[in-house]
Amino acid sequence: MKSNYKIIIIITSLLLILSLSISMVNYAVSLKATQLQLKTQSLPLSIDNIYTEIQKHIIQPYLVSSMMANDTFLKDWLLHEETDVDKITKYLESIKNKYEMLTAFLVSQKSKNYYTHNGYLETVKKDNSANQWYFRFKDDPKNHEINLDFNENITNTMIMFINFKIYDDTYNFIGATGIGLEISYIDEMLHMFKDKYNLNVYFLNEAGKIVLSKQDKNVYLNINEIDELKKYKDKIISKDANILEYEKDGEEYILKTKYIPELDIYLIVEAKLNDFSQEAKKVFYFNLSISLAFTFIFALIIMFILRQYHAKLENLADFDSLTQIPNRRNFDKQFEQFILLHKRNERPLSLIFMDIDDFKSINDDFGHEAGDKVLIQTANILKGTIRKTDIIARWGGEEFVIAFIDTDIDEAHLIAHKIREAIMNDQEIKKSINKNITASFGLTVCNEYDTVDSAISRADKAMYRAKEEGKNRVVLMR
Repeated sequence: MKSNYKIIIIITSLLLILSLSISMVNYAVSLKATQLQLKTQSLPLSIDNIYTEIQKHIIQPYLVSSMMANDTFLKDWLLHEETDVDKITKYLESIKNKYEMLTAFLVSQKSKNYYTHNGYLETVKKDNSANQWYFRFKDDPKNHEINLDFNENITNTMIMFINFKIYDDTYNFIGATGIGLEISYIDEMLHMFKDKYNLNVYFLNEAGKIVLSKQDKNVYLNINEIDELKKYKDKIISKDANILEYEKDGEEYILKTKYIPELDIYLIVEAKLNDFSQEAKKVFYFNLSISLAFTFIFALIIMFILRQYHAKLENLADFDSLTQIPNRRNFDKQFEQFILLHKRNERPLSLIFMDIDDFKSINDDFGHEAGDKVLIQTANILKGTIRKTDIIARWGGEEFVIAFIDTDIDEAHLIAHKIREAIMNDQEIKKSINKNITASFGLTVCNEYDTVDSAISRADKAMYRAKEEGKNRVVLMR
């Protein structure tokens, strides 16, 4: 039985190793596929979607600002009617309302006055940091720009300003105009990409400052504050798109960059690999649990089969396959224990050795199938006659042996005659071969010097004497 358990342990161990190996390989493949998908699909697609969304929101404001800069009414007002503030206020208000902008503005180069849809706002000055954008833009060779900024005079949220220069007919700079719009859609987009796709999106300017991010989560103001990214600054702040892999706080990250020329800022989309490997982990644990369950079930099946097989082997080893009573090997083992008990407590132990008379003629006349039926029925008679404490066995061929524990020679003698008569008068045997059969019995009682072999040998000799004396009888030999 121990060998069976060893086989089960070995097979189960091999199955576990196989299950773990397959699950680990599948997990590694899934993880690699996830990483590849992030690099080649998710991050590039997200970058393109964000860029497309920004462009879509820029087109109309861009056209409106361009139209304002080329509007003859605006040029004439700057050149000849700047004192009529109400007139320009109504114009800017109509632009704001018509195109649903946050603000429409105008700055006069001559007076340095700043006008919005609410009228005169302030006079821009070089020493005012909030007005630096105008002087910088005036000196810039480009005739338009788009920038992101906070303007406390308008709102506390981030605004996208689209600025255009205004020139007179001789191409002299006479002012700047444009519109401002809240870019809450970008903030919503950043939240959506984080909440829905587990992607961290933010924007950097040329100096590496984080100008726009998922505001409630961002703890950094500049890329230089992130030690793990600082060394990649040249690749991140680059007009060329790049993809980087780095590790931060024990987590692996993949980062994709894109320069947005319309805003002169750098778009960064970052993914924590662990966020995307959760599904692969779920599949890994699911597959592993299924594999372990199947391994456990398979081990139980193997255990059941081996037990059944072991039971069959034990049955074959200890029982006669034809008559289903103990065989010679089984009898020797049990009878040896009986003899030891007999010697220890001196309780009587009797032994019968019997042989069916003329059994060869039964096989010759009626065939081996009929002979088998006779043997089976004889065994049934023996089983029905003896006690549960006694043992019987088919010794070989047509020979049977019976051991009676706590049975003296006289009692055993009576039982032997009872069996002899039962065999001789059995109707089942008569139906099989159309005649009755008889058996010869050798009876002996064990003494303190007996062994298994000596007791059986004596009973066997008694049985042969019964044969010699005419068969169908019981002969006692002490």
